[in-house]
Amino acid sequence: MTWINFEAYYLVIVLCWTLSLALLGLSYRTKKLFKFSMLSAILGTLLLIWFDVELWMELHRPPMRTLGETRLWYATFLPIIGLLVYVRWKYKWFLAYCLGMGILFLSINYLHPETYSKTLMPALQSPWFIPHVLVYLFAYALLAASSFVAIKSLYSFYNHTFSENDLKLADNLVYIGFAFLTLGLLFGALWAKEAWGNYWTWDPKEIWAFLTWMMYLLYIHYRYFHSSNSKEALIILTVAFIILLICWFGINYLPVANTSVHTYTQS
Repeated sequence: MTWINFEAYYLVIVLCWTLSLALLGLSYRTKKLFKFSMLSAILGTLLLIWFDVELWMELHRPPMRTLGETRLWYATFLPIIGLLVYVRWKYKWFLAYCLGMGILFLSINYLHPETYSKTLMPALQSPWFIPHVLVYLFAYALLAASSFVAIKSLYSFYNHTFSENDLKLADNLVYIGFAFLTLGLLFGALWAKEAWGNYWTWDPKEIWAFLTWMMYLLYIHYRYFHSSNSKEALIILTVAFIILLICWFGINYLPVANTSVHTYTQS
């Protein structure tokens, strides 16, 4: 069976977010439209949160087992981050990016519908499962957003329109995302201890998670000790995101996936 009522939710949510994007663009000329853009973005986000809750109740388990289910949470977190960043720093373009990425991830799930199973393997029936996955996916959403800022800033750098404010936004996203990434790593170690008897087993997923953590730590240290070398810092942040993508789903396509207990199932 496919996800319950996903097609209907998808159409309404994407309509809300698309309308929000259109009004967001028009609000540069007519400021009054921005209020309606925000309302439409919030409505779409609340509907997606409600769908997450409904799916959770239908499955009788947290919807975090398959790759499609992780994309669903990613699509949920990104607009929330975009709205919070706008409230704090007033970046309309960043809100537009988050809504656009939310539409993209929902569309991938719409075009590639998943069947679902209510069963969970014994290792996933742990109290650490939910906090580990949610914290990690929220961290991934924050760090992905920081990488978009990095790519935009690199483009601006080569076009001589670079703004230090954009880099400061990337810094703040990395600081918060790195904190959640660290929590996710710790929760994962505690989960591994409970499920397999060891905090660390050199599983391929664990190794790539640690490499991801180290890359963002490198960025933080580089920014602290070389604050004037903006271009190099942006390159490090972009490379860190590539490592993150391999850790998240790229590892599924590597030969080592056959030896990992962490790869996502497809249904």
